[in-house]
Amino acid sequence: MILDRAGLVGYGEVGRIFASGLLPRLAQVFAWDLRFALPGHRDAALAHAKQAGVNACTSMQAVCAESSLLISAVTASSTLAVAQEAAPCLRPGTVFLDLNSASPGTKQAAAAVIEGAGGIYVEAGVMTSVPPYGIRVPMLLGGPRAGELAPILRGWGMDATVVSDRLGIASAIKMCRSVMIKGLEALVIESYATARAYGVEEHMIPTLAETFPGIDWHKQGAYFFSRVAQHGQRRAEEMREAANTVREAGFEPFMASAIADKQQWVADQARAGSFSGVQPGARWQDYADPLLAGRPPGP
Repeated sequence: MILDRAGLVGYGEVGRIFASGLLPRLAQVFAWDLRFALPGHRDAALAHAKQAGVNACTSMQAVCAESSLLISAVTASSTLAVAQEAAPCLRPGTVFLDLNSASPGTKQAAAAVIEGAGGIYVEAGVMTSVPPYGIRVPMLLGGPRAGELAPILRGWGMDATVVSDRLGIASAIKMCRSVMIKGLEALVIESYATARAYGVEEHMIPTLAETFPGIDWHKQGAYFFSRVAQHGQRRAEEMREAANTVREAGFEPFMASAIADKQQWVADQARAGSFSGVQPGARWQDYADPLLAGRPPGP
């Protein structure tokens, strides 16, 4: 593999972080995002790319034409659609690195489309939140050509580990983890907000610390509330893919589906402006109080 020009499909939080991390290591980095063409979003997105030194492309076809490595970093629900849109535009031999949080079945379907068009598909399971790590975020790679890509990524400073030459294994690990992590977020939000509604949080939270003394439950609660308030939509879509993963394994995804619903509910509250007055570094109570204020009147 000779990879000297990378393209990002998706220039949101993850796409911007990866673009910034790759710029010192590659000759050029390109990006395509629907916001580049959307009134109301276009100017800010293009200005960010220009300031960062990223070449903003005008279409999927344009970013594919420029890239020997194409990195898909979109929301989970767009995983397959992006592969389908990119496939007809790919140069033969282009490596398509799929970072998206999707089920094994979705990743396998995306791989079939990319490889059918002459591309090389490698799945990645991104195993924790990207911002603290940047491009050094731990990633699990899977697919027949993952073993060729991994040393290249490591040479660029990435933490890339091959877990299988079978597609779907890396995604299964990621999705099973997501049920736990996003489930904890949903549980904390529901538990803490309810405790605050009854005025019992100062009695309840110390019992968590007693049972799990290694966790600062106030600090962890603030982090969970802030991440879901900011990224609840993305998390809800990821959890729908986690539910698909559970379903593909032959189980009914009772928990994963409920977690997706809770994440979506918080995303809807954020979209409605419930957290507009909450400042960075706020306590969990500062997020819970708007939720309490927005409750429907009691009987």
